[in-house]
Amino acid sequence: MAGDADGDHDLAVVGAGVIGLAVAREALRRRPEYSVVVLEREPELAPHQSSHNSGVVHAGIYYEPGSLKARLCVQGARELFAYCEARGVPIARPGKVIVATRSAELPGLDELERRGRANGVPGLRRIEPGELTELEPHVRGLSALHSPATGLVDFAAVARALAEDVRAGGGRVVTGAEVERVDARSGHARVVRAAGMDDDGPRARAGVTLGLAGGAEIRASRAVFCAGAWSDRLAEAAGADPDPRIVPFRGAYLRLRPDRRELVRGLVYPVPDPSLPFLGVHLTRHPDGDVLVGPTALLAGARDAYRPGQMRRRDLAATAGWPGAWRMARRWWRTGLREIRHATSRRALAAEAARFVPELRADDLEPAFAGVRAQAVGRDGRLIDDFVFSQTEGALHVRNAPSPAATACLAIAREVLDRLEVSAPAPA
Repeated sequence: MAGDADGDHDLAVVGAGVIGLAVAREALRRRPEYSVVVLEREPELAPHQSSHNSGVVHAGIYYEPGSLKARLCVQGARELFAYCEARGVPIARPGKVIVATRSAELPGLDELERRGRANGVPGLRRIEPGELTELEPHVRGLSALHSPATGLVDFAAVARALAEDVRAGGGRVVTGAEVERVDARSGHARVVRAAGMDDDGPRARAGVTLGLAGGAEIRASRAVFCAGAWSDRLAEAAGADPDPRIVPFRGAYLRLRPDRRELVRGLVYPVPDPSLPFLGVHLTRHPDGDVLVGPTALLAGARDAYRPGQMRRRDLAATAGWPGAWRMARRWWRTGLREIRHATSRRALAAEAARFVPELRADDLEPAFAGVRAQAVGRDGRLIDDFVFSQTEGALHVRNAPSPAATACLAIAREVLDRLEVSAPAPA
């Protein structure tokens, strides 16, 4: 089925971050005759997680062997380097060290080494203090892992390149188009268009319905939802189970003052708590010389809480009304108190980073930016630590795609298209 003047499409993709755009690109690579439209609620591409992050291209060290994160991260990182080099998107390989500073962290470092080797992380090696000092003269630790394959890229630039590919393949990328309701009773995903919902120029925000709805429509045979922090709402609207629910965590970054950037050459990470899906306070040196320090991981009052204290009533109610959020809080309240200290005290954050960069002081830091991690939390209070997909009639939903999802975007796109092709026959 090809798109027609009435707005019929083979595939509608909701969300123009790196995952949604990669899905649209992969669909057009497989079926160039398809009519594909990407719908983004905001007025620009990649407005949320895809552009509010550290830019790290992860190598696949942290993830449980056999998990989707492990498989798709390793594949995706390799493909992302090749893609960026082919498309002229600047990408670097500064490498990373994961540093144990206490003897209690050595078993955790052993486990990361086991996972990294099982996952096929290229070039991973264990190094001792002398080798660590050669790589990072200002970093101190008992032992470390060195990952030369870890990289850095501007994921917003990756999104722009993917959008160019979609358009070049005949697809449409429409901003200012917010999905509000989902209905797939006919087996078609129908998207209502508002006036001004075109490909060029300013657009009014549109109300979008997938399914049988009144008014002008864009109908799609299938839909893929890559909606990040809003993924649970759209999945529920389509009839999916409400479990898991997105609980937003605000992560704020600081940066080293320009005259202190020499403290770090590449990427320096701690040994993380294996029971949490967060990697701890780390330092990342970017090709422009900027060195980020962070992030924090603080429960947020809005799913787009880029400003301190930003709250939205609906987002607060969604978190407060989810039993899993309370169960999570009861289990991790001590960790929460530590994160509050990091978020409210520059001295506390600096002390955390100084565990492996002893020369770092609080007055070496200045404000940078913040991002929001769309973290799926189960009804039982479990922080979901793998990618999660769910399916409803005519649609596939990317329910949990935090880091390393940006790294794995090209591999996730293949996974999504494979699942779509298995779940329903391709349109004639």
